[in-house]
Amino acid sequence: MHDNFIRPAAASDARPSADPPGNPVDPAVAAELEAAGIPVGLRPLLAAHGVGALVVKLGIVFEELSAARAVATMPVAGNTQVAGILHGGASAVLAETLGSFAAWVHAGPGRHAVGVDLNATHHRPAALGRVRGTCTALHLGRTIATHEIVITDEEGHRVCTARITNLVRDNPAGSRAG
Repeated sequence: MHDNFIRPAAASDARPSADPPGNPVDPAVAAELEAAGIPVGLRPLLAAHGVGALVVKLGIVFEELSAARAVATMPVAGNTQVAGILHGGASAVLAETLGSFAAWVHAGPGRHAVGVDLNATHHRPAALGRVRGTCTALHLGRTIATHEIVITDEEGHRVCTARITNLVRDNPAGSRAG
């Protein structure tokens, strides 16, 4: 039980629950959301799906989450390639997770975000400790959200720079998505 959320959720970060009143949240999903550092105000909307198996497997923990900025950490250990350094794909997953979650917050109730482009440039290896991804909005429009993600090692050296563009869409009628 740890909640690494540093900044209290602003009223604009909270989205109404997609679950009907009185619908209990699965305790395993509630524990997953808490362990991932998801802000309390955003947990009801994720209660039906959790944060996703890959976020859990890679050990990604959120520290901040809003449409304009998202921050999360990920351990290097367990996410390495054969040479013993952080796998570039793990960096891409951290980047896409941050950008997609930030775009999802931006989308708001009744809408969802779908990634349409991700690129990542790997600058240097990380072999120990945790990396931190800091996601900053570049464009938050009605139909497109673009974020830049900078991943650094514990010494603050840039490991990777990524950019993700998400298409923001209305949910299909009757959908519980997003």
